[in-house]
Amino acid sequence: MRYIHDYKNWWQFRYNSDRVLNELGRVRAKQGVVLGRMLSLGFDSQDEATLSNLSLELVRSSEIEGQQLNLDEVRSSIARRLGIEIAGLVPVSRYVDGVVEMQLDATQNYDKPLSHDRLFGWHNVLFPTGMSGLYRINVGKYRTEDMQVVSGAMGKEKVHYQAPAAARVLEEMERFISWVNGNVEIDAVLKAAIAHLWYVSIHPFDDGNGRITRALTDMLLARSEQCRKRFYSISAEIKMMQKEYYDVLEKTQHGNGDITQWLLWFLKCFEQALDATESTVSAVMRKVEFWERYRDVSFNERQRKLLNMLFNDFLGKLTSSKWAKIAKCSSDTALNDIKDLIAKGVLTKTSEGGRSTNYILAEFNP
Repeated sequence: MRYIHDYKNWWQFRYNSDRVLNELGRVRAKQGVVLGRMLSLGFDSQDEATLSNLSLELVRSSEIEGQQLNLDEVRSSIARRLGIEIAGLVPVSRYVDGVVEMQLDATQNYDKPLSHDRLFGWHNVLFPTGMSGLYRINVGKYRTEDMQVVSGAMGKEKVHYQAPAAARVLEEMERFISWVNGNVEIDAVLKAAIAHLWYVSIHPFDDGNGRITRALTDMLLARSEQCRKRFYSISAEIKMMQKEYYDVLEKTQHGNGDITQWLLWFLKCFEQALDATESTVSAVMRKVEFWERYRDVSFNERQRKLLNMLFNDFLGKLTSSKWAKIAKCSSDTALNDIKDLIAKGVLTKTSEGGRSTNYILAEFNP
C-alpha cells in the first residue's frame, strides 16, 4: 500500500483552491469577529477566558490520547505561570507542569522560530521519566525505528498508517521546520492546517506525536492572530469529532497529495471552536460578575475553591458529602460551609427529592 509520503515531493500538497478559499474567507471573518469581541472585554475577563481555554485545550488534547489530566492541577499550573490570581490553587504534579510548559511555550512564544531543540524540549516534558507506560522510549530525540499507527487487540491489529522510514526522519523534519519558519505565501490558518497534517504524517517521535501536533497547531493559530490570549480550544472540537478526525486523516494519508478534504474538515473544526466561544464568554462573564457581586463578602478557602469549581464544568451534583471529599474536610465542616453560603444567598437547595440534598448557585441578576 502506498502512503502520502511515498510520492515524490510529497510535501508539495495540492488542493482545490476555489472550494478551500471560499470556506477560508468565511471562517477568517468569524475569527476576526471573535477576536475583536474577546479583546474588547476587560483584562480580568480576558485572563479568565485564556485560563479556561488553555486548560480545556490541554485536558482534551490528552484525552484524545487516552490520558486523563486533573483540571484543577492544569488550571493551577497555568495560573501560576501566567500570573493570574485564582482561588483554590492546588499542588501540581511534575507531569502536568511539563505539559503546561509545552503549551505555554507554543502559544506565548508563537513568534519564536521552531527548531529541533524546541521540539526535543517539548518531548522531554511529555515523558519526564523516559517511559511511555511500561516501555522505555527515546526521549528528546527522533525515533530510530519504523513507526506504524495501529488499533485493535494484540494479534488482530489494524494498520492505519505507516510513517516514513526512521532513516528519513531527520531530513523530513529539516524540511518541515524550514517551511514553518519561512515566509511562504499561504494564509496563516491554512498553514496551521497543513502543518498539522504534515507533522503528524512524519510522526518523528516514538510517542507523543499527537499532543505535539496540536501544540504546533495552536502555535500557528496564535501566529495567525498575532495574539497570546487564547479564546477557543481546537483540541476540544477534535475530541468531539474524534472519529471524523481519524477518518479524514487516514484517507488523506492514504492519498496522493490532494489534501482538499483535510483542509475543509480542519476549517469546519476551527469554525466550531470559534462558535464555542459564545458559551465561553457567557461562562466567563457570569463568573466575573459573580465575584464582583460578592466582592465584599468573606469566604474561606474551601468555599472559594468549590464556588470556582461550580463555574468550571463541575461534574455531577453538589452534595455535602462531595464537598467534604473535594475540600478534604469533615462532613460537619462541609455542611457548615454550605449553610453559611445559603445564609449569604450564594447557594440554594434544589427542589429534587432523594436521599441526598443537592445544592446549586442561587440565581442572581448582574
